[in-house]
Amino acid sequence: MIINSSVNRRSFLKTTATAAASLGLIGAGGRAFAQEDTIKIASLLDLSGGLDAAGKPMQDAITFAVEEINQAGGLLGKQISLITYDTQTDMRLYPQYSQQAALKDKVSAVFGGITSASREVMRPVLRRLNTLYFYNTQYEGGVCDRNIFCTGITPAQKQSKHVPYAMNKWGKKIYTLAADYNYGQITAAWTRKYCTENGGQIVGEDFFPLDVTNFGSTIQKIQEAKPDFLYLVLVGGAHQSFYRQWAAAGMNKQIPMASTTMTIGGEQMVLSPEETNGILLCFNYFEALETPANKAFLERFHKRFGADYPYVTELAMATYQSVYLWAEGVKRAGTAERMPVIEALESGISLDLPSGKFSIDPQTHHCVMDINIGQIQDRKINILESFSQQQPLDTSGVCDLKKNPDDNSMYVIKV
Repeated sequence: MIINSSVNRRSFLKTTATAAASLGLIGAGGRAFAQEDTIKIASLLDLSGGLDAAGKPMQDAITFAVEEINQAGGLLGKQISLITYDTQTDMRLYPQYSQQAALKDKVSAVFGGITSASREVMRPVLRRLNTLYFYNTQYEGGVCDRNIFCTGITPAQKQSKHVPYAMNKWGKKIYTLAADYNYGQITAAWTRKYCTENGGQIVGEDFFPLDVTNFGSTIQKIQEAKPDFLYLVLVGGAHQSFYRQWAAAGMNKQIPMASTTMTIGGEQMVLSPEETNGILLCFNYFEALETPANKAFLERFHKRFGADYPYVTELAMATYQSVYLWAEGVKRAGTAERMPVIEALESGISLDLPSGKFSIDPQTHHCVMDINIGQIQDRKINILESFSQQQPLDTSGVCDLKKNPDDNSMYVIKV
């Protein structure tokens, strides 16, 4: 299903002129834009299905970024036209819509995919069709492909700080629960790496398909293993059941939890404070960041979407920031054509954005960013420690797109 981006479920468009600008029909000075005077991009996100809680805020973020850029005059004298696809958490739709966006819509760039599995079915299609791809989700790391830019946090940035911090806080024995696909499996491997390097022990490790909702037997296994804390790599709405069942068993008062995914779909706003208080997080972005850029962003965002907007998630911010990185590449290239934009993005682009300084690493096409440890308390996140400008990958130099621009690999950690 294709939805025009300017028709948003919480639209703030109040005048005909503003509405036309958001639709890409009116440019600076009120000039009407013909179709050829627009730069088209596409979002492919799960706006329904099991991952809609993560996808909807990402869609709001890309819509907002496009509106801001258009209202500031657009790019290269043109307005951005955003075409939105609801991939419906259906693996069959990602390659289908990727092909449609590239061939029928002829977009300049695609922003989308949430799970690593969705990325890996979209990526070869967009590479083959020479359509630039931005993947804006935290993931397991390792993608080495010149056609993609990854703006999400990687294990070399996340687990390298998160795991030892939790071990220093709670103890050395870890029990890992993870989603049973490449993100969960590879992230669990990174967890083993950083646990071992810091003198710890993995005392249990279980993997769950995305539709699993019953964790009773797992909770019993955890009780028998007696870990110092849980390390959770759970994904999607079904896996929220674990937090409810853990609290119902009274275990939330006995064994603490660290999570790589909690809050990326605003889960802390759905679950009760009792079920989420104390969970340790590690992300690039939290709303609590006390920077002028973030305060100004939140003021604009809440004016657009309402003061009661639940929470700006890590994935939403990565999506918002990726649009500005792409736009800067277009400006520097002087065109929206794929290769000139890639070359511009590889030239050392660095922007001051709501999450802090954000830079593209030309060698890997990932991002250098600040990393923050936070803890949930009554649905809010308190920042405990911050780490400035962390490098994106720990792949021992195997990914080097400057030396090997034709590389098209997924490098996987071996532990």
